[in-house]
Amino acid sequence: MKNDQIAAIFTELADLLEIQEANPFRVRAYRSASRTISSTAESMQTLLEDGKDLTQFQGIGKDLARQIAEVIQTGQHEQLNELRNQVPQGVVDMLRIPGVGPKKVAIFFNQLKLESLEQLKAAAEAGELAALKGFGKKTEQGILENIDRAAEAGKRVSIAVARTAAEAVVADLLQLPEVQQVSVAGSCRRRKETCGDLDVLATASNPDAAMELLAGHQLVESVLMRGDTKMRVRLHSRLEMDLRVVPDESYGAAMQYFTGSKEHNVVVRQMAKDLGLKVNEYGVFRGDEQIAGATEEGVYEAVGLPWIPPELRENRWEFELAAAGELPRLIEVGDVKGDLHMHTTASDGAGSIVEMAEAAKARGLTYIAITDHSKRVSMANGLDEVRLRAHWEEIREARESITGFEVLCGIECDILEDATMDLPDDVLAEADWVIAVLHYGLQQPREQIMKRLMTAITNPHVNIIGHPTGRMVGKREGADIDMTTMLKAAADHGVMMEINAHFQRLDLDDIHAAAARDLGIPIVISTDSHSVNGFDVLQYGVDQARRAGLTKSDVANTKSWTQFQKLLKR
Repeated sequence: MKNDQIAAIFTELADLLEIQEANPFRVRAYRSASRTISSTAESMQTLLEDGKDLTQFQGIGKDLARQIAEVIQTGQHEQLNELRNQVPQGVVDMLRIPGVGPKKVAIFFNQLKLESLEQLKAAAEAGELAALKGFGKKTEQGILENIDRAAEAGKRVSIAVARTAAEAVVADLLQLPEVQQVSVAGSCRRRKETCGDLDVLATASNPDAAMELLAGHQLVESVLMRGDTKMRVRLHSRLEMDLRVVPDESYGAAMQYFTGSKEHNVVVRQMAKDLGLKVNEYGVFRGDEQIAGATEEGVYEAVGLPWIPPELRENRWEFELAAAGELPRLIEVGDVKGDLHMHTTASDGAGSIVEMAEAAKARGLTYIAITDHSKRVSMANGLDEVRLRAHWEEIREARESITGFEVLCGIECDILEDATMDLPDDVLAEADWVIAVLHYGLQQPREQIMKRLMTAITNPHVNIIGHPTGRMVGKREGADIDMTTMLKAAADHGVMMEINAHFQRLDLDDIHAAAARDLGIPIVISTDSHSVNGFDVLQYGVDQARRAGLTKSDVANTKSWTQFQKLLKR
């Protein structure tokens, strides 16, 4: 298990205990443990397997070390399973409402006896929430405005959760001698930002062996349906997964069919029909004769198409590109040479300058920018002018100790609600790399949001707009931005655009990243790392870029340091 998976279990444990109004010191201990685990460079699983003492880490005592070992060895936490049975899922879903945390949910659950989003909505509409101590009409209205979004979000999970689970199952199935081929399909394979369920396809000499493994898998909570060649299970994450065992001669056709998208497949089937063929999950047929289906490449070739990368299968531009012989060679993780958005202990990060630089170098990167928060983000210990200049001096000293690697003096500077920058121009002028961002006031009217963005874009010291909309996937809508105007201005002023790789952001989205590319705006894929483990999210940003159809040449931080330096001059 990865550290972030282990950390997520202790975060959920803390949430459920807080909803039950358990001992606050106990809740705090679990939250502290989660933070420690997620910010630790070493793999907890590897440390345990090597016989290392986990109590060496701050906040991890003997009992917590035992619980961490339980999670690593079984994939579960006994107390967490008990709590999940005690706290209805509808209560947990309330945590998805923006601005609603465990303390508020505890009041809804324990005082009002509410157990679902539907009941919470009814109580809010009846004015019962505003009457609660510490609440009011504004809080009640905010809940009403966001509750429907929370209900929708509850039906889907982030690509990180879906992909981690799917790849774990695929890897374990491939260990069976009876299984020949396995792959994830569906929206997870297309790298959508969220997934509603999972599809796994396999070929096997003995389908029962594959289904037995899945039924007993540590990620599986229950078996919902089992047939001769198909099985549906519910994971502990509450995501449902289908396993289909198909014949060898149909594997490619099944992969194409179940990967989707629906809109893409409609076009493929019509192209087949125009050729007198039929395409389905079993193969490509001319009459009763199967002429393709064992491989995806064969399916596409039969209808006159090259193989199309799954990330492009949305019926947006892939067929036009294929017809012109111009399907792009999409960017890959190995193409990225630098990471230009990260935080250290100077603000809200968990790693030092040197630790972040060494971790980046170990991953094959050749340059980074240290971009701690500016002073507006006080909750993250943001830097004022004096602290920032001292921090930059530390960065300059640290870069001397790391050979063959460049560390830029950067800043993630807030664009304030009044459309001014959080730091004066004379300070920004000293930076190597300036990211301008919206963190606060995201609900301001479009006119004011655009005024703020134009302040940053026209500032000669700003290099890039970071996570441009400020959205959180499935949790928070982004600012109301005139994207066309913003991107045109960025192109005119030589300002880059970020794809923030964290799976909770993925901002820009694929549509607007493609639009930025079409305007000639260099895209930068950044991890926004807050610890040495934070670099692991790079894959999600690359996946987002692939869905936008981006190639290596479209992404600025695939360039060597020498080449990238030229882009720093606006």
